[in-house]
Amino acid sequence: MHSGTAVEISNLTFSHSPPGGRPNDAVVALRNVNFSLPTGSRTLLIGGNGAGKSTLLYILAGKRMIQQGDVHVFGKDVFKDFPPNLVYLGTEWAMNAGVRRDIVVSDFLNSVGGYRHKERRDHLLDILDIDLDWHMHAISDGERRRVQLCMGLMGEWDLLLLDEVTVDLDVLVRDNLLNFLKEETINRGATVVYATHIFDGLNDFPTHIAHMRDGSFVLNPTPWPLSVDVENAELLKAGSTLHAIALHWLAADRALRIQEEKEGKRAKTRGRRTNIAPGDVDRESFYKKYDYSH
Repeated sequence: MHSGTAVEISNLTFSHSPPGGRPNDAVVALRNVNFSLPTGSRTLLIGGNGAGKSTLLYILAGKRMIQQGDVHVFGKDVFKDFPPNLVYLGTEWAMNAGVRRDIVVSDFLNSVGGYRHKERRDHLLDILDIDLDWHMHAISDGERRRVQLCMGLMGEWDLLLLDEVTVDLDVLVRDNLLNFLKEETINRGATVVYATHIFDGLNDFPTHIAHMRDGSFVLNPTPWPLSVDVENAELLKAGSTLHAIALHWLAADRALRIQEEKEGKRAKTRGRRTNIAPGDVDRESFYKKYDYSH
């Protein structure tokens, strides 16, 4: 069990370079990120699509090399001295052709070391309601997701990074999983960072919440529930639940983006297009001419 600080990030700025693009074409995904998380915490990352949540989790998992800043997990640089017992679980796993083959779940779990973690594996089999006789190619996305979670959680991890990985779970399995994760942080001092867009039933889960927008933290990880002070008074008028606060934040993010588009501070790329680019009308005329759906 670790004590003290689980995650520490300072002066982190990260840019994506488009395939085949030039350095000047790089898109900034994270801007000047600075925060730390205590061990045993459960942090919820809140933000719209494209806010930078997935990029941040990828970097914490050591999956993206950074250009600027420092990222430490339990005092170790994730790129120079990768910390043990760090687990990242994202949605892309279930789309991998290798996990959709005709292999029995019991054999699949044993192939990744399930026999070494039998007690925890069996506990997770009950929590996630998994049938060891399922065949990986013949089960639903939600059932395959349960197998992924069992695979990732059956070892004694110290830091767990979850990126939308509960999206396929039914409400009962999700609730059982969240209770398990909560127990792990309380009993073992493990740490969880969780990005999700599903906020129902989450009010009692996080110890910290954070708000991301356009690659920056509008609100750094802050203890939850929010204290009723001057800083949070206006926010808490939106409601005291995570769902209400997330809805308020995302609506404010969109309103700010629209305002900046009107002021010419950023290009308008979303929603309806009022300025028709040269050639667009011709393409529309072409498709109308050959539209046989009427």
